[in-house]
Amino acid sequence: MSSDYIIDQEFKDEFFLDADIKYKEFENCTFHYCDFTDCTFQTVTFVDCSFFDCNFKDTKINYVSLRGVWFNRCNFTAVNFAMTDQVIFEFHFKDCLLDYAQFYALKLKKMQFINCSMIAVDFMGSDLTEVLFDNCNLRRTVFIDTILNKADFYTSYDYTIDLEKNKSKKAIFSSDGLKGLLEKYDLIIKN
Repeated sequence: MSSDYIIDQEFKDEFFLDADIKYKEFENCTFHYCDFTDCTFQTVTFVDCSFFDCNFKDTKINYVSLRGVWFNRCNFTAVNFAMTDQVIFEFHFKDCLLDYAQFYALKLKKMQFINCSMIAVDFMGSDLTEVLFDNCNLRRTVFIDTILNKADFYTSYDYTIDLEKNKSKKAIFSSDGLKGLLEKYDLIIKN
């Protein structure tokens, strides 16, 4: 991989090192069963790329551009996304492990999290307007000073959200999730 611009390539079962990705742009590429755990993502761009069954656990992400990117069945345990490039970016997660990940102070409008484990994820200060949390485990996930306007939590579970510490106009919740919205009041809720 010597070029700084890689287009229309498929990568399978590869173990990536820093030199393989630093300062590179990948467009319309697909990654299957790749391991990025030894990488520091620095000034890397992914445009219209898809990742399947890849490992990013504890990866360092610094100034990464993600445009039209889908992550499927990937492990992002303890990854800090706070330094992602927020200029024209769009990325989504399906069936991913995102436990202990950090999305601190990011604009994540219309992002999709589908069937993800999101235990103790930090969304403090983030804009989650119209974000879809579809069937996600949100146990101990932090929502403080977030914008949750029109966010959809309808099928997700095990969340605790203090509506007084967040903006949440027209956010969607199921009646089963009401307990997580009222937890701070120490109420006993019976079915």
